[in-house]
Amino acid sequence: MSEEKALSFEEAMEQLEQIVDQLEEGDVPLEKAISYFQEGMKLSKMCHDKLQNVEKQMEQILREDGELEPFIIQEEE
Repeated sequence: MSEEKALSFEEAMEQLEQIVDQLEEGDVPLEKAISYFQEGMKLSKMCHDKLQNVEKQMEQILREDGELEPFIIQEEE
């Protein structure tokens, strides 16, 4: 899995999209489909972990006076 860890988020998403495309075609042998699915799950987890890491980094932003404050996303009503 060291190869996946070296991938950027964008590269992992691209590979994941390719796997989804191949599985959606439907003419993949069962063993190969299982292999694609397992690889896709690894890539999905890696992307999720990277997004969570970025979210944690974004939880705090600098205010004008230089102090950190929690970053809260306001949802549209």
